[in-house]
Amino acid sequence: TSNKRTLRTLFCPATLPPPVISETSPSQKKLLAYERGKEQQEMLNQFLINRALEVYYITTDEADKRDAAPPIKELPSTVRQYFFIILSLAYLADYLFMKKRVQRNPMIPVQQQWLRSLLALVPQSLMEGRDRALLTEELLKEVVRDYEKSMQRCMLRRVLVKPDIKELDKLKEEAPLPLLPLGLDFSTTWRNSYIKAKQQIISTLHILHPPMKALLDFGYTAFFNFLLVDFSSSRLKGPVDCKSLKTDASLSCSKAEEEIMSTWYRRVVGLFSQSEALDGVKLDQLEPFYNCVAVLMSNQLKGLLQRTTEAFVKLFDPEDRSRLPLFKMDLTYDENKMEFNPTLQDLEETILFVVDCIGQTLQNVQTMRAWLTGGTATLDAELPAHIAQWAKSTLKKSIKDNLEGPKEHFKGYVESYGWLVDGTAEERINRFIAEQPSFDEYT
Repeated sequence: TSNKRTLRTLFCPATLPPPVISETSPSQKKLLAYERGKEQQEMLNQFLINRALEVYYITTDEADKRDAAPPIKELPSTVRQYFFIILSLAYLADYLFMKKRVQRNPMIPVQQQWLRSLLALVPQSLMEGRDRALLTEELLKEVVRDYEKSMQRCMLRRVLVKPDIKELDKLKEEAPLPLLPLGLDFSTTWRNSYIKAKQQIISTLHILHPPMKALLDFGYTAFFNFLLVDFSSSRLKGPVDCKSLKTDASLSCSKAEEEIMSTWYRRVVGLFSQSEALDGVKLDQLEPFYNCVAVLMSNQLKGLLQRTTEAFVKLFDPEDRSRLPLFKMDLTYDENKMEFNPTLQDLEETILFVVDCIGQTLQNVQTMRAWLTGGTATLDAELPAHIAQWAKSTLKKSIKDNLEGPKEHFKGYVESYGWLVDGTAEERINRFIAEQPSFDEYT
């Protein structure tokens, strides 16, 4: 035999493991299959390394001068590149094989109570109608598919580490998992700050005090279905003149204010006159406590004024004229002049007067602290400026639109009979007499 090293004598032939003939249990079969797959993988890796070295010895004629294979770093660049490509493909095949095995593993199914909770969040109006059951079923199936796909991706990323191989980018991999919102810091705990803020709110936010709840109940009971001025049925009473409308508005606001002061305000005074109303309130917190009472009372009175104003403006809604008030207006002739009485400007001022009358009601209600201590401070119950401005602008436009008919009626009278009152008829008569007509012409 020759001592010269050849490719056939340099590498030992690959040997397969002996077959297993004895009876084995299912668990032993799984273990043996795992060991067999591991050995096969090692054999594959060794084969790839041997193949790379064969390429090296073929490209170099110095195989007989070396006793051992050179280190990888000493191989030529082309051989090293070929070696790493083969090794990367081996890792890629191993990753794809393990990926399929992981994807076949069972996972936790979607709980039915989760799906019921999702359906409970859908408004009932969207659950009614034809084909809604079929659509709901399809949506739930889509939710289940997305859940299983997400769980599979999470399990895959948790079990396997994706190798850094460019060939994987060419494959159709799943989209990356959603990242946390950028710019938000979840590293610090919020429980301590939450408890501290909650305690501060309980100690300073007096709206949580029991008498405040009773105050809200009083306001809801007193003002729920109450208006300072109610002209909703005025159309049924027939036409009304402007002076009567002003008088009715003033009397209605005055009576409503007296009723509120004798019922709602008296109950509030009785509530805070009791010593139990200040239970748990420290002396240094009396001022904020009564400020909170004043704010709640002011909001209730402002809400009443606002609802009354909106109800009055709604009477002049151009799309619903069933409740539009009727006004008595006379067409008069005085001093050679034909006009409406009252004038159209007076009618507009009368209607806007009702808004001003509502806004001037309940403006002298004492605060609870002033009533208890004998002070003169009053509640801020002024009608918000933007509400008053909106009401007047809306009413002016509605009045202008509704007065188009009377204006046309007045214009018709002027065109038909204006010559009788503007001097035209008198001039014609004088000119006729000056011509000294005959008797027949006179007749």
